[in-house]
Amino acid sequence: MKADIVIKNIDNLITLRGPNRPRVKEEMKEIGLINDGIVAIKGDKIIYVGEGKLPTDINTHENTIFIDGKGKTVTPGLVDSHTHLIHGGSREHELSMKLKGAKYLEILEAGGGIHSTVNSTKEANFVELYDKAKKSLDIMLGFGVTTVEAKSGYGLEDFETEIKQMEVANKLNEDHHVDVVSTFMGAHAIPPKYKDNPRKFIDIIIDEMIPQVADRKLAKFCDVFCEKGVFSVEESREILEAGLKYGLLPKVHADEIEPLGGAELAAEVGCISADHLVAASDKGIKMMAEKGVIANLLPGTSFNLQTGKFAQAKKMIEAGVPIAISTDYNPGSCPTENMQLVMSFASIIMKMTPEEVITAATINGAASLKLEDQVGSLEVGKKADLVIFDSPNLDYIIYHFGINHTDKVIKNGKFAFEKSSNIL
Repeated sequence: MKADIVIKNIDNLITLRGPNRPRVKEEMKEIGLINDGIVAIKGDKIIYVGEGKLPTDINTHENTIFIDGKGKTVTPGLVDSHTHLIHGGSREHELSMKLKGAKYLEILEAGGGIHSTVNSTKEANFVELYDKAKKSLDIMLGFGVTTVEAKSGYGLEDFETEIKQMEVANKLNEDHHVDVVSTFMGAHAIPPKYKDNPRKFIDIIIDEMIPQVADRKLAKFCDVFCEKGVFSVEESREILEAGLKYGLLPKVHADEIEPLGGAELAAEVGCISADHLVAASDKGIKMMAEKGVIANLLPGTSFNLQTGKFAQAKKMIEAGVPIAISTDYNPGSCPTENMQLVMSFASIIMKMTPEEVITAATINGAASLKLEDQVGSLEVGKKADLVIFDSPNLDYIIYHFGINHTDKVIKNGKFAFEKSSNIL
């Protein structure tokens, strides 16, 4: 077998080799570190990962590209498994309200927040949404992200806008280096039109939207914002179970602000992940651990909202809950595409070790998208998705925060980003 790309002399090769499932407890610290590592790629797949030199059955050819990994850290491509990528407009005008102490739900009640983004998204055409999201994807790729989840949810009762968001996500998945996984989140908020009759909107989601999303194969997952003032536990259960009936795998925005019981719901329904979890109860954490629900934590959102409250990552890890971390990139509560910064927040603020952080940002993120058999670790047969960091070790990436450590990104065996030339 002849390699097309060989990365050799890698000072710190972080493979995350191991079982293709979410890693828990001490497993999150077992990152498969190899010093003086080497990786060989043929086409879009990894054909060798190891130490020292290539084995005799792996050869090169006259066009093989060699990369020197001396002084570098190489990891699997990062997985940003919770974003609101497709949207119109921006919400920087809310900054002054936040500086005066306005809370998220207060801004929402004042007609701002998500309702502002809904209007902007509705007004934007397909090309405008595509171009805006592509710009963000380019930035994410530059930070080492090779797989992204993108939620709808800025159309609400305007189903055509919801469809437009998912179609943009799927078109980007076809066109862009980054893989984009689509999630239907029509249950993102109660539209003002249905404020006095939320039951009617829930029926529309269940009876009209979900069947069409499934029939048109617009999304892989169904998500709900289970929160006080949005969708109750029972309403969320009803929507998620309706999605399951049509083959849409359940995810849930759970216990972000109030301890409503979203974590418990995630375990009862069998959600792939429960996200946010800032106010999750001890009971909910225990139930998630028992059912293997992935906790997708979003420290960038907590940082931006400045509530002083973050998800209890260490408690969850000790309880046996598998942890993923994501940016939650969105125009309101976390307007950043910088996954590396979020990784630093996870460690510096939530006290996750660098090893736990890289596990959460790769194989566990992949598992939260049901892609753990394809991406998330550097192993023979998996996609050739990897990041070469201009960093002497993993700790330095986390410790030296706020900058971009990416040197090169290889996606599906192709050079997708290089620091010297940016996107190819």
